[in-house]
Amino acid sequence: MEASTIFYYFFVAFCSFFALGFYQKKFLKNKLHDEINNRSSHKVIATRSGGISIFSILFIVSTYEYLRGNLIFDFSLIVPLSILVIVGLYDDIYRLDFKLKFIFQIIAAKIIIDNGLVIDNLHGVLGIFELDRISAQILTIFIILALINSINFIDGIDGLATFIVLMFICLFEFFSSGISPFINLTALIIASGLPLIFFNLREKNKVFLGDSGSLFLGGVVSIYVIYILSQNYIIKTEYDIHKILFVISILIFPILDITRIFFLRLLNGKSPFKPDKNHIHHLILNKTKNHLLTTLIIVFLSIFVLIIIQYFF
Repeated sequence: MEASTIFYYFFVAFCSFFALGFYQKKFLKNKLHDEINNRSSHKVIATRSGGISIFSILFIVSTYEYLRGNLIFDFSLIVPLSILVIVGLYDDIYRLDFKLKFIFQIIAAKIIIDNGLVIDNLHGVLGIFELDRISAQILTIFIILALINSINFIDGIDGLATFIVLMFICLFEFFSSGISPFINLTALIIASGLPLIFFNLREKNKVFLGDSGSLFLGGVVSIYVIYILSQNYIIKTEYDIHKILFVISILIFPILDITRIFFLRLLNGKSPFKPDKNHIHHLILNKTKNHLLTTLIIVFLSIFVLIIIQYFF
């Protein structure tokens, strides 16, 4: 990587650091701090301004490059991601009904599909290969919604959702046989996301990702997953792994957590979307009593699962 490119992304990280502080002050000024209740895993003042901070930097940088004629990634993807951020931000401030939030997620999913990102091939899973147009769109919407909410569900302790997403997009680029069309988007998210981890993990005046951030990052993950399952993404020949197994292995934690919590709540006669503290990360946190240690345990276990699947399947 050229020195000018490294400086460019260091500058993006600096801007993100500034944006995080700026939005935090705005939220605190308007008394928009996260409430401390029986579900909270924090005992200090915190704001849910991380998502809007990261997205603001991404939006400004990509718009600037777009106006200069540099299409650093498919700029049309800003539209569905913006919808997710706005819906999440509204939910962070005013608490949006989950049904309405679900409807906006479906709208964002359909826009992603209309941009040409659709799962139209199951690569032999259950003996199924190519899908017809209607089946492909229904499956893709389901996968997008599941991924968005799985990232939203694991955003319960400091740094976890951000760490998982950063790990995922890094592995996405690492396993690609060539330079992916999302390489600049990946770099921007990493550069703007790393300062958030500092704000998220510090002891006072914390900044949480918030629903604006978890929905945004969930949208990014869903876009990457759909691309992995397309014909355009080719895994390096030295890593002979089925695409669907590859996706599951990297996202094993959010997939297991949303599946477990969904059925657990249904069995207990509760809404699958009613928050509680029965997530896997909460159970581990009860043992470790440390957010960073819990996050690192989950990240390393996810990498371990990827290695196991890589060598034995």
